[in-house]
Amino acid sequence: MAVDHIRYDILAQEALRGVVHRVLVDAAKNGLPGEHHFYISFDTRADGVRLSPRMLAQYPEEMTVVLQHQFWDLIVTDEGFEVGVSFGGIPERLNVPFAAVKGFFDPSVQFGLQFEEIGAAAADEAEDANGPAGAERGAARPPAEHKGVAPSVAAVPTPANPDPAQDSADGAGKPTGGGEVVRLDRFRKK
Repeated sequence: MAVDHIRYDILAQEALRGVVHRVLVDAAKNGLPGEHHFYISFDTRADGVRLSPRMLAQYPEEMTVVLQHQFWDLIVTDEGFEVGVSFGGIPERLNVPFAAVKGFFDPSVQFGLQFEEIGAAAADEAEDANGPAGAERGAARPPAEHKGVAPSVAAVPTPANPDPAQDSADGAGKPTGGGEVVRLDRFRKK
């Protein structure tokens, strides 16, 4: 198998995370346009993620935050975003690096991005392939926080009307009171 010295996976990942960055910058500056709103899933264990111990206990691995009606003080930097949200009527402040984002979905236009971890062996192989020779030629090197993650598909097709009966039956991802937290999986075709 040919070795990818260019690291298209890293370049694509950075470009797609740039889409999330740009959309959030615009939302912070101008508010949400029209019916747009965002479901952002992230790894709660990732470096740089800051959330309360209560939220970490409730979401020990992954969490989805909805930016629609009840959020405030959205601050976006080159590295990530910080936002105030309410969970169960309790205000919380989240700080999420873009490297921790696992999924982004805007249901108003059925647009989604999903980032999946690639296997450790594949990441090690890619790291070996981009050794010093690749660096000398100016090859893109993954920042430490991006290592081992690559986007799966740029635009994930989703059904226009997800089956709410299926979601309410299991009750997964719904906090007590306040907004609804939903896993992106419910929007994917099976």
